[in-house]
Amino acid sequence: MKEIKVGILGFGTIGTGVVKLLLQNSALVTEKLGAKLILKNVVDRDLTADRGVPLAAGILTDDVEKVLSDPEISIIIELIGGYKPAREFILRAIENGKHVVTANKALLAVHGEEIFAAAARKRVEIRYEPAVGGGIPVLSAIKGNMAANNFGSVLGILNGTCNYILTRMTQEGADFDDVLKVAQELGYAEADPTFDINGTDTAHKLCILVSLCFGTRVDLKDIYTEGISSISAVDINYARDFGYKIKLLAIGKRDGDKVEARVHPTMIPINYPMADVDGVFNAIRITGDFVGTVMFYGRGAGMEPTASAVVGDVMAIARNIMVGVSRRSAPLGYQDDKIIELPIKPIGETSSKYYLRFSVVDKPGILAKISGALGENGISIESMVQSASKKGEVVPIVIMTHEAREMDVRKALEKIDSLSITTEKTNLIRIEDALE
Repeated sequence: MKEIKVGILGFGTIGTGVVKLLLQNSALVTEKLGAKLILKNVVDRDLTADRGVPLAAGILTDDVEKVLSDPEISIIIELIGGYKPAREFILRAIENGKHVVTANKALLAVHGEEIFAAAARKRVEIRYEPAVGGGIPVLSAIKGNMAANNFGSVLGILNGTCNYILTRMTQEGADFDDVLKVAQELGYAEADPTFDINGTDTAHKLCILVSLCFGTRVDLKDIYTEGISSISAVDINYARDFGYKIKLLAIGKRDGDKVEARVHPTMIPINYPMADVDGVFNAIRITGDFVGTVMFYGRGAGMEPTASAVVGDVMAIARNIMVGVSRRSAPLGYQDDKIIELPIKPIGETSSKYYLRFSVVDKPGILAKISGALGENGISIESMVQSASKKGEVVPIVIMTHEAREMDVRKALEKIDSLSITTEKTNLIRIEDALE
């Protein structure tokens, strides 16, 4: 029986999961593949830590050169993460004619174009299903069964840390800082959770999804990115009263010759399926012209779900090796010369409905000043809530607008926030309730 040898770079959480799966389900993989996947080497700087999985003598090494240059190894699995040295190792593996599987969404979001071009020159495959949604097979579906569709939109809850925090805040009325601390204690949030809670991790994944769905290159800096740290229990309660839940949403839309790509807290109707995606789970919702709307749901991170996606990619490459072909599917789903340049719409040019929470000193004429500033900028009010108060107290006023252009809303808020009656910056949350 044919043997296909594999090398792994990185023996952390995901690397451990991949080794565990390859050992535990070895017979199953062989039955389905018709060949044996042989784990020849695992590279890591730490050779002594107990990962809880047995490795035969000589498999674990700290010599990356040994693996990158080994002519017997056909597939390299990169699980180091980050930009350096992952980028250099992947490019060298490709130069040496090796196929690559990676879970590194940050690297692909920033250096994907360079890596894909290198793989094209060497006629090797690069697969990255685990980079978005962990064990959810959404990238394969976009490039595979749904490939004949023109996609209109892709929306996703793509970060389990943020979704866990917002879920706890929604269900328990807890404050952001308190829930974040619990998430760190439970291991759902990193000691430094910045990339998660400020939306960067979600933006990395949106880069990949937008490129695949719309056949265009996306520069990470062009994606408007806003995190969840400004969301309070007060906002979540108002959202519930209006029939919404707040989620950190990745939004990609094709709009003629432009693309919307943005990440921010978003109110979605409480009766939408995506509103029921709670805890550490992820969901991706895609609309195609023939398939209609499809939603993928599952664990978006973690050792075992991500390992499942990694080994699935390895098996896909192995099948091609067995019949002597490669690159049956281009990395971005489109042929390399068909990738087009679609500009990303600036956030100011996008339109949606808005939730606006003003903190004001209760005085006569307040509502007139707020509604006047909104009206001057073409923003109409759909509904409003003002809490009862005594004259002179600081009170919240909440306004839900009809659809408006972001730059007009920002202009109105700049004027309102400069008034002496406002005690803090207006809190703005966008609303998506017209999903096809």
